[in-house]
Amino acid sequence: MGRLYDRYSSVVYAVALRVLRDAAAAEDVLQEIFLQLWRNPGSFDASRGDLAPWLAVVSRNRSVDMLRKRRPQIELSETVVSVEPDLAADADRSRIAEKIRATLAGMPAPQRSALEMAYFEGYSHSEIAQKTGEPLGTIKTRIRTALIQLRGTVQAR
Repeated sequence: MGRLYDRYSSVVYAVALRVLRDAAAAEDVLQEIFLQLWRNPGSFDASRGDLAPWLAVVSRNRSVDMLRKRRPQIELSETVVSVEPDLAADADRSRIAEKIRATLAGMPAPQRSALEMAYFEGYSHSEIAQKTGEPLGTIKTRIRTALIQLRGTVQAR
């Protein structure tokens, strides 16, 4: 468990910090996730994928849940990313991150905005539709299209 924590804690913490923008809350999420993994190691299914992406998704979901409970109004432009990557995979992650940034920058503004509101601000699709005045189907399509583009970027590495 110590080796798992040493290897993956920076990923879990970075995702939580990115979403929550609060170091103490990100540390709480980090602790909760590793306690969950310790108590119930069967919650991770290796046949469905690797551990790092699974932990990142769990961290994101737990952080969004925490955001929804306290629902702060923050600007996405003020969000700071702080990641201490595994040195062995640093170059690969940098290339992927650069490709993702380029893909996000190339997206139409409404599409990128809908994706950011859903994944970094924790809004549901219907909340985004209400906030933007766009139809729910349009919001869902924008987010789905953006995710497909991002998946293609990551898989093309």
